[in-house]
Amino acid sequence: MSWITIVWSMNAAACLTLATIYLLVWSKQRERWAYLVLSCNAVAGAALTAFELWLLRAQSAEEYAEILRWTQLPVWSLIVTLVVFVRLYLGAGRLWLAWSVCGARTLALILNFIFTPNLSYRQITGLRQVSWWGGETVSVPVGVTNPWILVAQLSLVLLVIFFVDATITAWRRGDRQRALVVGGALIFSSTIAIGQGVLVVWGIIELPFLACFSYLGLIAAMGYEVSIDMLHRAKLSRQLQASEADLHEARERMELAANAADLGMWMWDIPRDEIWITDKGRALFGFGASEKVDLDRFKDVLHPEDRQWVLEALENTLRTGADYEAEYRVTLPQGQLRWIAGRGQVEFDRDCQPVRLRGAAFDITNRKQAELEAARHRNEMAHLSRVTTLGELSGSLAHELNRPLGAILSNAQAAQRMLANGGIDIAEFREILNEIVSENKRAAEVIRRLRLWLQKGEVQQHSLRINMVVRDVLKLIRTDLISQNVSVNTELARDLPTVTGDPVQLQQVLVNLVVNACDAMADCDTRERRLRIRTGIENGGDAVIVSVTDRGGGIPAEEMEQIFEPFFTTKAKGMGLGLSVCRTLIAAHRGKLWATNNAERGATFHFTLPKDASAKEVLIT
Repeated sequence: MSWITIVWSMNAAACLTLATIYLLVWSKQRERWAYLVLSCNAVAGAALTAFELWLLRAQSAEEYAEILRWTQLPVWSLIVTLVVFVRLYLGAGRLWLAWSVCGARTLALILNFIFTPNLSYRQITGLRQVSWWGGETVSVPVGVTNPWILVAQLSLVLLVIFFVDATITAWRRGDRQRALVVGGALIFSSTIAIGQGVLVVWGIIELPFLACFSYLGLIAAMGYEVSIDMLHRAKLSRQLQASEADLHEARERMELAANAADLGMWMWDIPRDEIWITDKGRALFGFGASEKVDLDRFKDVLHPEDRQWVLEALENTLRTGADYEAEYRVTLPQGQLRWIAGRGQVEFDRDCQPVRLRGAAFDITNRKQAELEAARHRNEMAHLSRVTTLGELSGSLAHELNRPLGAILSNAQAAQRMLANGGIDIAEFREILNEIVSENKRAAEVIRRLRLWLQKGEVQQHSLRINMVVRDVLKLIRTDLISQNVSVNTELARDLPTVTGDPVQLQQVLVNLVVNACDAMADCDTRERRLRIRTGIENGGDAVIVSVTDRGGGIPAEEMEQIFEPFFTTKAKGMGLGLSVCRTLIAAHRGKLWATNNAERGATFHFTLPKDASAKEVLIT
């Protein structure tokens, strides 16, 4: 057997071996279509090798022409599968170029079977037997070149351009190893094969067609790169399996730690809308052990009053990337309510789209119940403090009621005398009735304010103006201030932002501070009994500040903090609850209450309240 037969047979066998390997690989990884295309390409390469060997052994011009005609079939398959492989594997190459290559080659294949004897030659006049290495002789055609061969050669030029374009695109994209190995091999091997074929067809050199050897180098380079890619994928797969095992172990440890801390861990896969949650978390929300959990299922368990703002918190987290924080109620299957605190962080992909939200949930029902109980006790203490303060203001309140009642009585007696005398002046009688109505309204307003101030109930949060609260308090205790000869100077800032609070509780705070200021000035000369109430904006503009200043004896330094402790008092008949309750009430309004001594004499009590964040406009007071 000649060495030519052996070498060409080995070439074909190598191609078929690679084709079988990549066909088996594709059968295991059906999503990797590039492997199937490469297998088909290798089969075409083996067929091309067989046809070339047949051409080398041709005995007549007619036989050579017929073999050359059918050689165009594996050449067509080779070119088309190379184009498809580049598009799939490199993910590059202009689509219009790919279609141009395939279209031109298909046209060449059709013309090949139209022309006689084939597309390459208009006529083959004979065969020349050329002696090759080792004394082997091979057949080389002698004939007239078919000008339509330019169509096939155009497809080959477009093929090289397509390879160059795909290689440059892959290189710029950063996939440089594939661009260098696959793209470089495609350009180099195809250029050699095309150049050798063109020179033979046009009779410039007397050599047989040797495209199979260029192709062997090409398929070797592509096979090497694809094999490296498969090895890399196998390594990644092993690492992924190891990572999944580690992740599973980490999840078990995390779940154990979460259960010990009474936490329910969860993760929301946003694109798939799937929520993974630990067993503890399922128990917290009342989910079944194997129940599928998604956002709609989570919405179902939310208390109707909390659902909207929890969803708004989630939306804000997904939109801005801020940490997710929410406290809400869930309804369990048996109808019980449970308070849940949720915390979480969102993860984004390269396109800044949210992909995962991870977090933890824990039961705060006991804490909420304790807060409600504490609020109830605080309200009871506040009510007790108001009743106590009312006792101190009883004289002032009696005077407030006696004045309108006395005026009503005097006017009624005057009206009776007018009726008894018979001479009724209609204008004067109407004025008397108007005064009775006016004084009655005044007495009713005093009683209304007292009832409102003394009633028990839950905290009522409103958007209010602090200057109005100050004015209402001064109306309430006006007579008491007069009886104690205390003059009041108010410095109420304009354009103050509104605050959120309970007006009755804030009135109680101010009444306590004003009464204490009056008591502090009880031993002062009448001219020194001056009280100042000031409102303004605290430094920074985030809070409103109210200050009550007296000109009494001040507060000893050692008692500056003690005065706010329960049952600590400097009054002979005091209960020691006023300032303690005031600080508790201000703290419940997210503010602060403190005292300072003045530079000259007396002390000032200050408290701050955060401005109403929901206010749409500034109220001028």
